[in-house]
Amino acid sequence: MEFRVDRTEFADAVGRAARALPARTPVPVLGGLLLEAAEGRLTVSGFDFEAAVRVAVDAEVGADGRVLVPGRRLADVCRVLPDGPVSCGLEASRFTVEADGTRFGLSTLPLAEYPALPVPPAPYGTVDAAAFAAAVGQVAVAAGRDDTLPVLTGVQLRLEGAEMTLSASDRYRYAVRRLAWRPETGDAEGAVEVLLPARRLLDVARVSARGGDLRVGLEAGGGSAGFEGGGTRTVLRLLDGRLPGYGTLFAMAGAAVAEADCEPLREAVRRVAVVAEANSPVRLDFSADGSVLVRAGYGDDVAAQSVPATLTGAAETTVAFSPAYLLDALTSFDTPRVRLELLGAGQRALLHAVAGDSSPTAHQHLLMSVRQLV
Repeated sequence: MEFRVDRTEFADAVGRAARALPARTPVPVLGGLLLEAAEGRLTVSGFDFEAAVRVAVDAEVGADGRVLVPGRRLADVCRVLPDGPVSCGLEASRFTVEADGTRFGLSTLPLAEYPALPVPPAPYGTVDAAAFAAAVGQVAVAAGRDDTLPVLTGVQLRLEGAEMTLSASDRYRYAVRRLAWRPETGDAEGAVEVLLPARRLLDVARVSARGGDLRVGLEAGGGSAGFEGGGTRTVLRLLDGRLPGYGTLFAMAGAAVAEADCEPLREAVRRVAVVAEANSPVRLDFSADGSVLVRAGYGDDVAAQSVPATLTGAAETTVAFSPAYLLDALTSFDTPRVRLELLGAGQRALLHAVAGDSSPTAHQHLLMSVRQLV
């Protein structure tokens, strides 16, 4: 095996594939990256049974071959290589990496013990990669981190007609984002729902954010989902179960409606939250005079800031939220204005994206307010 490749492309491919490597594993070969060189292409693959990532780049291939190299060690080497072309080869059981007079030798792992990579599922349709990446980032913030409740650590992907819906919830908040997508001919009828691990899907989003189209594949029977674009192919193992429905939760009959510029409100919350003790809320006092007073703290340690806001459906209303959850929600919106439907203290609050003629329901984020007020 022998190939020559640009250092930047090589380091990028290794870095992306290495994101699939497990942090700890009792199976040593799963800590390896599989390098395959053939026909002017180098592919770098990482796999841990939950996700498989395969990155392809152009390369000058002198001799075809395959090798399994310790992944994190190779990633460390790539980070310190000088710019320019990189020459790699296999000498007996040693993998060599050389660039501008710098030479590394790495041990190899037993290729025969490496499990077969999963077959990518059949294409189901395509979506704009940048729009998909933004949508994943907006909803994944609401996914749970508790691995004892795996369903709540996922992002639910629903495909129906020409619309894709992403949603996530950790029981205390619920984020939903809708966007257009293009199903394959004949696959547009009926709705399909799958649950994907949020952390893995965020990795897919980071890679796909470069633009172009992202092809989405689904396995018949619901075992895996695939994403391919920008020279990277990822296959994710699906989570079992599904998120609870949000239709009833998002029904906000009788709610007061407030609207404010997103950035000033977010910055006000960020500022006053510095005096909030652990588990203490940030309070929002909306009034009909065209402002909301954002404040936090107790006793002498307090902070407050007034921000312009409109309120309809009530003369005044007060709600309080966890500062971290409220900041996560406000940060997830990329529109100039945000709309809040408020049922009152200790009840649900629904945030909508508002931007020009875009649908106010394209991005929604539900939060539970707290009863305890500042």
